[in-house]
Amino acid sequence: MTDALIQSLVAARKAQKMTQAELAEQAGLSRMAVQRTETGDVDPRHSTLAEMARVLGLQMMAVPADLVPALQAFVQSGGKFLGQPAGADAPPSIVDSLR
Repeated sequence: MTDALIQSLVAARKAQKMTQAELAEQAGLSRMAVQRTETGDVDPRHSTLAEMARVLGLQMMAVPADLVPALQAFVQSGGKFLGQPAGADAPPSIVDSLR
């Protein structure tokens, strides 16, 4: 689980065109701490990951392991209801209303 979280943080940092040094400065960490966290050289503290996520505009959330596949499918669907038959009446997706 930590590996997936770290990869999400790395992807978010790169998507925002932020350097490790910039992330470290804004999170109150050393550049070396960010680098070693991203490369998996250390087992990071929860607080380190939480600060990195905060700077990147992400939220860390504990999800029961058996719900992870359904949650991933929900997110990938853009927030639409899952398992709903085609043509069924449903409220619009939150994603659609934000466009």
